[in-house]
Amino acid sequence: MVLRTFDPGPGKSQELNGETDWNAFDSDAYVEHNYRHLRSDDEQIIRIVRDHFRDHFRLHPAAAPVPGIDVGSGANLYPALTLLPWCSEVTLFERARTNVRWLERQVPGYEANWDAFWGVLREVEPYAGIEDPRARLRLAARPKQGNLFDLPERRWGIGTMFFVAESMTTSHEEFRVGVRRFAECLRPGAPFAAAFMEGSTGYSVGGESFPACSVEEEQVWEGLAPYAESEMHITRIGIPGERPLRQGYEGMIVACGRRRSVSSR
Repeated sequence: MVLRTFDPGPGKSQELNGETDWNAFDSDAYVEHNYRHLRSDDEQIIRIVRDHFRDHFRLHPAAAPVPGIDVGSGANLYPALTLLPWCSEVTLFERARTNVRWLERQVPGYEANWDAFWGVLREVEPYAGIEDPRARLRLAARPKQGNLFDLPERRWGIGTMFFVAESMTTSHEEFRVGVRRFAECLRPGAPFAAAFMEGSTGYSVGGESFPACSVEEEQVWEGLAPYAESEMHITRIGIPGERPLRQGYEGMIVACGRRRSVSSR
């Protein structure tokens, strides 16, 4: 997977989400480059999100399993794995047909590379109590093709969105709308975790180019804060010393919080 600075072409100032051929996304190439092995930055993200959800449900125990959603799952299973202890159903919401088909192949029994990601989760309860995460995912996960901008409001009781809102458009306005739609699909009080590529300039998967917009912690905070309770935490993760994932980004950003009852906007 090679990254280049995004060039929208002559006469175009930006590329919007709806102008991109997402069905050209090569899921297998993406996994091979990003997730064939567990990187230290992904490991940090998993620990942050794992502990956030564990701490949330210690303070706010659920009387029954809650419906969960991973928005923009793509070809990445680890956000969905973070949801397993709390959910009887997990919607894997994804736009690209290629990624939906990839998810449909993985859900019945995911590949061995994801065991390392689960290994980080199972360091603590209640993840450690799940003896067969493949069986749990098979029972809970439901891939669903759809558009982020069409998500229903207040439907899910826990949610994740990893590397989506900033990696689908060059428009900062669409980035903000994408973050808002993610937040609004959650029920009041629902815990959430969202991850972002910092300073991304666009990317290429399997020879196809895809747009991105450059965001920093400030834009992430401004996008989520109106929909989150005051205890939201944002963590910046720098590029690991061993090697960058690709050129053209400055790190990763993780935001963990809880959906507020009423938006401040």
